[in-house]
Amino acid sequence: MKYMLMIYGNEAAMAAARQADMQQLLGAYSAYTEALKKAGAFIAGDALERSATATTVRIANGKSQVLNGPYAETKEQLAGYYLIDAPDLDAALAWAARCPGASHGVMEVRPLRAM
Repeated sequence: MKYMLMIYGNEAAMAAARQADMQQLLGAYSAYTEALKKAGAFIAGDALERSATATTVRIANGKSQVLNGPYAETKEQLAGYYLIDAPDLDAALAWAARCPGASHGVMEVRPLRAM
């Protein structure tokens, strides 16, 4: 079954982090990605640009409204994702717990719905 592992973190804290800490974190993500690939669980994954670069689109009264910025103000922002293939939710949760994002933010795990 396919699962989306969404990585939420505090952008302000990440922006204030020391360069050495960021290099260590990038190394941890690289090792995590390689472990997913080696296990055959990796489908896709990427980091996202800062939430300030987001554009929100909605239809109201039949007209498209385009707004700069994220939809909601929150303490933690969606920073990236992994799309994985796991046999069940327990396995997906185990992968989420191993993600470096779990140690500095929150991981949201959701199964993909077959369309």
